[in-house]
Amino acid sequence: MTRRKRIASLFIVVAIALCGFALTNPTFAQSSPPPAVSMPSSDAERALAAQHPREWANLTPDQRDRVLENYQRWQSMRPEDRQRVQQNFETFRNLPPEERKRVLEGLRRWRQLPPARRGELQQQYARWRGLPPAQRDQMMKRYQQFEQLPPAQRQRMLTNWQRWQQMTPEQRREARRRFGLWRQHPHHGP
Repeated sequence: MTRRKRIASLFIVVAIALCGFALTNPTFAQSSPPPAVSMPSSDAERALAAQHPREWANLTPDQRDRVLENYQRWQSMRPEDRQRVQQNFETFRNLPPEERKRVLEGLRRWRQLPPARRGELQQQYARWRGLPPAQRDQMMKRYQQFEQLPPAQRQRMLTNWQRWQQMTPEQRREARRRFGLWRQHPHHGP
């Protein structure tokens, strides 16, 4: 691997690492970014820039700011968080190119979401992570089955789910009762 590729990899590692860290640590993800710095302010930051002078010189001021912000975040992480991030990056590096492309596209879309929506998604993810592993596995299997359905059938299921969400508790009970009767006597109407 060339020197340029190594530094690019380092910058990508830090960026991806911090995104993964932010996704799993809502308070970190919601904190405001540090102010723009553009020039190394600590010995460690100066050493980073000095190790790669040509690459540093070719960065725009915005890119330098982002590298330094990411480096500062990396330095402030706990060792176990760094280790997890490094494992995530190794997993990412071992993905097929198309899968890596999808991951990066997902990251780009994530960054474009409004902060309120990101917060909602982080809460939903935290709830999902709090489920027992067997229940999470069952949900993943159902999602994979759903993904395998023809588009028209998926759309029908989504439409039915939206209707279900709009029902009152009484309407849901009645629908369950009618569905139970229909399942017991499939040749008769509901």
